[in-house]
Amino acid sequence: MHPPCSIVELRQYTLYPGQRDTLITLFEREFIESQEACGLQLIGQFRDLDDPDRFVWLRGFADMPSRAEALAAFYGGPVWQANRDAANATMVDSDDVLLLRPLEGHGFTLPTAAPEPAGLVVATLCFFDAPVDERFVRFFDEAVAPRLAATGGASVARLVTEPSANNFPRLPVREGEPVFASFARFADERAHREHLAALEADATWRREVEPELLRRLKAPLRSLRLQPTARSRLA
Repeated sequence: MHPPCSIVELRQYTLYPGQRDTLITLFEREFIESQEACGLQLIGQFRDLDDPDRFVWLRGFADMPSRAEALAAFYGGPVWQANRDAANATMVDSDDVLLLRPLEGHGFTLPTAAPEPAGLVVATLCFFDAPVDERFVRFFDEAVAPRLAATGGASVARLVTEPSANNFPRLPVREGEPVFASFARFADERAHREHLAALEADATWRREVEPELLRRLKAPLRSLRLQPTARSRLA
């Protein structure tokens, strides 16, 4: 198993119509081993089920200094130089990037080899006016997570915004946006629908937990329904 990363990028790319599979094919042929050879870890690659022109992926680093070194090595290296024009030709925008760190005990734990792709990963993003504090984490652990688990939402990871400045400015990140990100795994889309229906039928969730959760946020929850690609380790 790979050890959990202490720094994670959640990258969401908007692509030109019909270009997602082109990028995924190129990415999984050229950009997995070549990035990992530079010292970073590919966590997962996904099709956004609610947007046919969006590609979402996660990569991790041991720490912030390692991030700067690994990105400089990859983007200055021969594989990216040889394939960057083809990759960039598929993209309208690649700057929607959140720099995150896992909460203690809640990082991504992945197999060394990519599993058979299956299932659905759902990322839920909570946005705040100020950095996520211990009170919210405790509320999530004690009130939210148990209801999610009881209705079939198997927790994969929980992360918050990494407060460090972006140390590889060549690749922008969304700074000044405090986020709590929760990842859950489901067997398939049907299982996710059943989970949502069970939550809606849960009186404690509907009357107490969900209203309190939403009250703490500065914007509505955002959920990403993510279908793992063929070589995604997170599946």
